[in-house]
Amino acid sequence: MTDLRSIKHRIVTTFQRRVANPLGRRLPTQQLLETTGRVSGRPRVVPIGGRRSGDEFWFVSEFGDRSDYIRNIRADNRVRVRLHGEWHSGTAHPVPEDDAVRRLASLPRGNSAVVRLMGTDLLSVRVDLDR
Repeated sequence: MTDLRSIKHRIVTTFQRRVANPLGRRLPTQQLLETTGRVSGRPRVVPIGGRRSGDEFWFVSEFGDRSDYIRNIRADNRVRVRLHGEWHSGTAHPVPEDDAVRRLASLPRGNSAVVRLMGTDLLSVRVDLDR
């Protein structure tokens, strides 16, 4: 029998791919992460929620290594992040030793609440932004 975490993952990711992500990418104020597809080599853009702190941008992946964008980052960690309508290049680093629940408390509340509710394998990610 499939475990509940797998069922939750399948339901949430299907909703994100078909509804939430296409809508989120169209919002001019939405923060976006662009990775390079590990198989296709094409740009992949997903809505995220995080916070910039100096030359770093932090966010939390709700499904950790099961997220396609985390798999893309592990294959090629050069990314772009859209903040306030402007794209910034950088290098992404999954940070498993960071306390993801504590990290969420320092990030925007609305997005953090959804990540906590929907997530099963939280993983902090730091993007070192280019100057």
